[in-house]
Amino acid sequence: MNNLTVRTISGIGFVLIMLVGLLVDKFLFAALVLFIMTVMMKEFYRMTIGEEYRTQQVLAIIAGCIMFILVFLNCAFHVSGKYLSLTMVPVIILMISSLYAKDRADFKRLSHIYTGLLYIAAPLSLANLIAFQGGEFNALLLLCFFVIIWCSDIGAFAVGSTLGQKYGKKLWPEISPKKSWAGFWGGMAFAVLATLILRMTGLLELPAIHGIVMAVIMHIAGVYGDLFESQWKRASEVKDSGKIIPGHGGMLDRFDSAIFAVPAGAIYLSLLNLL
Repeated sequence: MNNLTVRTISGIGFVLIMLVGLLVDKFLFAALVLFIMTVMMKEFYRMTIGEEYRTQQVLAIIAGCIMFILVFLNCAFHVSGKYLSLTMVPVIILMISSLYAKDRADFKRLSHIYTGLLYIAAPLSLANLIAFQGGEFNALLLLCFFVIIWCSDIGAFAVGSTLGQKYGKKLWPEISPKKSWAGFWGGMAFAVLATLILRMTGLLELPAIHGIVMAVIMHIAGVYGDLFESQWKRASEVKDSGKIIPGHGGMLDRFDSAIFAVPAGAIYLSLLNLL
């Protein structure tokens, strides 16, 4: 099969898995996000520190999973928020264990461990706050967020590959040479269009103006998320974060935009008391 066919098939499978995880059941949602988080953190650590500090890598992934589970229990079953402090237990163990690492010649590389927690685990854990409304599982808004992000990515690729490479100026060539301003504006147009369609179908219950503003904010945040991951890959001299999704690369490659865009959309709606 050619690359386009592989990308199409794996992309459809990826979307179907996301739909099941977001719409069927809260436990499937939790399992899906925990799987995505674990893979993304493993990819990030493999990309930045390789085989070094393996014990600390495992402890960080455990800390991230505990963080998600505690927020999930708080949102789904009203477990007291005070138990969120338990997240610090593996983090403290992680810090202490670093003192016993055999090779401390490049100790500053250990900082990538904490970056993975802040960059990946924290945003995915807070996704629970969007997926649960009043203690009831309803991830439709979160699904709408992903649809907007996916359409933004599709628009950026479609317009950027057809117009941006020939006629458009580069967006940030030092970090991502293929991205163009034409792709940036194309992605924004697709994000706004997706938001309006979601609103017309009743899937997204927002006033039109707020939906448009939110789409623009999420698109811009998503572009920065994409560039942020590209900077890490460039610094680590890798093309993709992983190979788990055939034709698409790693899990981090698929969710780099969402890590920035989903919190940005949630913050906008929260400030307007629409979340």
